[in-house]
Amino acid sequence: MKFPSKVTPYKESSIAKFPAVLELLQKADMTPKELYAELKKKKISDISEFADILDCLFAMHKIELHKEVLHYVG
Repeated sequence: MKFPSKVTPYKESSIAKFPAVLELLQKADMTPKELYAELKKKKISDISEFADILDCLFAMHKIELHKEVLHYVG
């Protein structure tokens, strides 16, 4: 996971990409594959970074996984 630091600007960190993920899931529930396909357009092309972002959002109780579908938690 890329954290903001002296070397990594905030805009390039994984944390800066949380809103893009949450915004898509607020509009519609998606499978991880569908979500990744949408996020590839928004500069998340690394699958490991995508997995890290989902892990963090799940740990913060912002998303849930039910029967292979990701849901936004309000």
